[in-house]
Amino acid sequence: MAGTRSSRRTFIAGAGAAAASGAVAAGAGATSAAAATAAAGSPPAQPSPSAGRRVAVLGGGVAGLTAAHELAERGYAVTVYERRALGGKARSMDVPGSARGGRRPLPAEHGFRFIPGIYHNLPDTMRRIPFPGNAHGVWDNLVAPREMMFARAAGREDLRAPIPWPEHSPAELTPEELRRALTGILQTLVRLPPHETAYFVDRVLVFLTSCDERRDEVWERTPWWDFVRAARMSNEYRRILAVGITRNIVATKAEEASTRTVGTLGEAFVFNLLGRGADGPPDRILNLPTNEAWIDPWEAHLRSLGVEFRIGWTVREVRCAGGRVSGVAVEGPDGAVHSVTADHYVSALPVEHARRTWSAALRAADPMLGRCDRLQTDWMTGIQFYLTERAPLVHGHLNCIDSPWSLTAIQQAEHWPDRDFPADYGDGSAVDCLSVDISEWDKPGILYGKTAKQCTREEVAREVWAQLKASLNDTGKTLLADSKLHSWFLDPGVDGLGTPHPTNQDELLIHPVGTFHNRPSAGTRIPNFFLSGDYVAVDIDLATMEGANASARAAVNSLLDRDGSPAPRCTVRPLYRAPELEAAKRHDLWRHRLGLRNVFDLG
Repeated sequence: MAGTRSSRRTFIAGAGAAAASGAVAAGAGATSAAAATAAAGSPPAQPSPSAGRRVAVLGGGVAGLTAAHELAERGYAVTVYERRALGGKARSMDVPGSARGGRRPLPAEHGFRFIPGIYHNLPDTMRRIPFPGNAHGVWDNLVAPREMMFARAAGREDLRAPIPWPEHSPAELTPEELRRALTGILQTLVRLPPHETAYFVDRVLVFLTSCDERRDEVWERTPWWDFVRAARMSNEYRRILAVGITRNIVATKAEEASTRTVGTLGEAFVFNLLGRGADGPPDRILNLPTNEAWIDPWEAHLRSLGVEFRIGWTVREVRCAGGRVSGVAVEGPDGAVHSVTADHYVSALPVEHARRTWSAALRAADPMLGRCDRLQTDWMTGIQFYLTERAPLVHGHLNCIDSPWSLTAIQQAEHWPDRDFPADYGDGSAVDCLSVDISEWDKPGILYGKTAKQCTREEVAREVWAQLKASLNDTGKTLLADSKLHSWFLDPGVDGLGTPHPTNQDELLIHPVGTFHNRPSAGTRIPNFFLSGDYVAVDIDLATMEGANASARAAVNSLLDRDGSPAPRCTVRPLYRAPELEAAKRHDLWRHRLGLRNVFDLG
C-alpha cells in the first residue's frame, strides 16, 4: 500500500498542514513543475564501459525495480529476484475468480496509490518509462483529485475541502454544497477552541524555523503528542491535530511518532499547497489500476534494457566471506536452494524481510546492519468494496477521522477515464471500487468490540463497512447502502486473523522517536553490498515510494563509486527548502548550540 503504504497514507497531510499554511504564506512564490523536471536526473546516452558487470537485485518492489532501472541504463547486467510479484506493496492484483464474460478480473491492491507533488525522484523515473500515447511516459498517467473530505461521525456534517491548484476547477457552488461546506467548517471550528488553534500554529512556526541540528537532536526524540501538548488540549484538538495527523502521515501513534518525521512531511505539504518546490498538485493518483498504469509498462521497459527477472525466487541468506558477499542462497519455485553469485548485490527487500537474510558474518562485517533490528513495523492494509451503484461521496480521498480503525478511502472508477468499469471488470454488475486503508489494527471496533487482528476476515469486512457507514450515513442521507455492496476483497498478505497469531507479509515501517538514528545508509562497509528500501536514510524521512526510489538511486551511486564507473551518477533530489526560512534556521542554530529554545517556542 503504500504507500509505503504507503505512500498512500500521506494524502491527508496536506489538509492537516493547511491549517498552518498561513504562517508561511507571505512571500510564497511558485516553482513550476517544468523547472523541477529540468533539474531531475537523466539516463546516460550510451551504456558505460561497465557493461557485463553482474548485479543481483534482491527484491522486485519499487526500490528493486528502480535500482535495476538505473543500473541497466548504465550498462550493468541485472537480475532481479522476487518471491511473489513485481511491484511489491505498490502493485495491484486480480481478485481470483471474479471475471465473467471475457472481462478482466476485478482490480484489487494492497492499498491505494498516492503520489503527491512533494515527490521528485519517483516522478523522474516515471517519466522515463514509456507508455503508448504518452509524451512523458507513465508520469502522464497521474491525475489530480480536486477535493478531499473529513468524514465525521455522530451526526456531524462532513468537512469537504478543495485542493488548491491552478488546473483545478472548484466544485459546483450549489446552495446545498455551500450549506454542507459552511456547516462542516463551523462544526469543526466551534469544537476547536481559538486558543488551541493559535497554539498549534505557534508549534508549526517552531518547527518551520528549527535548524537541522535541533530537528535531529531534539525533535527526533520528542513525540508529536508532547510537541503539540496534546494531553492538555480538548478531545477535538487531540483527534484532529495529534492522532489524525500522525496516523495518516506516518501510520504510527501520536504518543510515539517522532516530531522530526511528522513535522518534516507536514512542512513539505504546506510548501506543496503553496506551489513551492512542487512536481505537481498535492494529491495525485493513477488513472488506471497500478499494474496497468505503471508496473507492467515498467517491467516491459526493463526487459527491453536487458534486465532478467526470477519471479517466485525467495532470498534466504546473504553469505559473507573475507569481508565481501560471497553469494546468496535463494529458494527457487521448485523448493530447491540455489547459490546466486554476482559482482555486486543490492538488497531491496523491506526491512522486516531483509534483516532475516543477513548472515552473522555479514552483520559482523558492518555493525550498521545490527541497528536495523531496532526499526519497527506495523500493520496498514487495504480492503476493497465493489459497488453496484456509485456512492455520492467526494471527488477524491476521504478520511473517516472518527473511525476507531483510522480508515481512509477513495472511490476509484471516476479517476479511471479510459476504463468502463462494468464493461471491463468482473461480472458486469460492479460499477466502482471503494478502496479503503485500515491504519489501526489494535483498537476495538464498533460492531464486534474486537480489534481488527482479533476479527476473522469476514468480520473485518463487516466492521470496516459499519465504520464507513457510521461516518458517512450519519446526517440523514444514506450514502452507502448495504443493497449496493457487490463484494469485497481483503489483502491476501494478511493471514491468521481471528487466531492468536495473525500475520502480515506487508508491514509498514513506522517512525517512533529515535528511528532516524537507526536508519542505515545505502552504502555499507561491505564493498559489494548495498541497501535499497524505504527504511534507508534519505532526505524524505518517511517510509514511502519516494523514499524507496531515492534510496535505490543512492545505492546505485555508491555501487558506481565502488566500481570506479565513469557512468553519470543518479540525481537524488532532496525535499524543498524555503529560502525565506534559512535566516531563521541559522539564528536557531546559534540558539540551539547555546542551549536556548527556538525563538517562537513559548513552552
